[in-house]
Amino acid sequence: MAGIYIHIPFCKQACHYCDFHFSTSLKKKEEMLQSLKQELVLRKEELHNEVVETIYFGGGTPSILEVGEINDLIQAVYNLFSVSDNPEITLEANPDDLDYTTIHKLAESKVNRLSIGIQSFVEEDLKMMNRAHNSSEAISCLEEAVKHFDNISIDLIYGIPNMSNERWLANVQRILDLGIPHISCYALTVEERTALNKLIKKGVIPSPKEEVAHNHFMLLIETLRRNGYIHYELSNFAKPGYYSKNNSAYWLGKKYLGIGPSAHSFDGVHRSWNIANNPLYIKDIQSGKLPLEIEELSLSDRYNEYIMTGLRTIWGVDVNRVHRDFGQDFYDYLIQESTHFIADGLMHREGDVLTITDKGKFLSDGIASDLFWLDLK
Repeated sequence: MAGIYIHIPFCKQACHYCDFHFSTSLKKKEEMLQSLKQELVLRKEELHNEVVETIYFGGGTPSILEVGEINDLIQAVYNLFSVSDNPEITLEANPDDLDYTTIHKLAESKVNRLSIGIQSFVEEDLKMMNRAHNSSEAISCLEEAVKHFDNISIDLIYGIPNMSNERWLANVQRILDLGIPHISCYALTVEERTALNKLIKKGVIPSPKEEVAHNHFMLLIETLRRNGYIHYELSNFAKPGYYSKNNSAYWLGKKYLGIGPSAHSFDGVHRSWNIANNPLYIKDIQSGKLPLEIEELSLSDRYNEYIMTGLRTIWGVDVNRVHRDFGQDFYDYLIQESTHFIADGLMHREGDVLTITDKGKFLSDGIASDLFWLDLK
């Protein structure tokens, strides 16, 4: 099984915290859509006839497209690849794009999962982040979406400056009241090349505090667990049967094909990524050239990726798999280096599987990096 990711590199406006690749100009939209379909043609042999289990529209803001344009891209995948009988087809969307008519059209399409970027239901937070929607749009779009889609995921951001524990829990409760089965939650992070970083440096917005984010994170885990959600990946919570098949495939090391500017692909041994420039991407695709760079992952690279992704999930890291796939030295190193994390209550070993404990979850990336194998040459 494999997945196809399609990057739609357009947004109405730039969120202050975002450093993903996108453009706020739609002048080249038609050329881009043709190029996305042409890249699918150029790369149709790369999955080696594996069945496509997931199609994921990310961005950018995929919901900026017309539903007919989304349908055309889905049909292009069906024309070129072997697709499973019941694929998960996800569309990332913003509330301001999901009016009554659009939701109804999407419900009639092959899209069967919505990932909606709410981020917060508080007007003050939305303005600070420069989101394109307001609080009432967020609520109204969800109230309509749940009537037509069973499989919905919501993005929320915690650790926002001036966000109290009460405000954060009110955001979470709003999702619970609507019965949304999947929630993705991320701490507000300050990336170097963003408007948020500039505003913080100018003193316009206070810097996020790690202690606040940690408190929000622990409250989130406790609240969602109490309400029947499974914390199946560091930033993701779902009711049983609603795990994201697309994201789970990434974490479990399955193959995926990334289409569009800045999109990444993985075939088990090689990782590739497309150029993050819309005009150059279109120019190369139109000339029949793939605008990508390819990296062959070394044994230590593959081990480090397995450690990083495995420790973020409930499936953890299987020490027997480490021994089988990477060898005795990697196995011995992992066992030795994980010992003190287990003793400190940050990791847990049950049988042959290492996982991160609740105490260690907020430190997960740092723990994983301490378990990386470094090639010192």
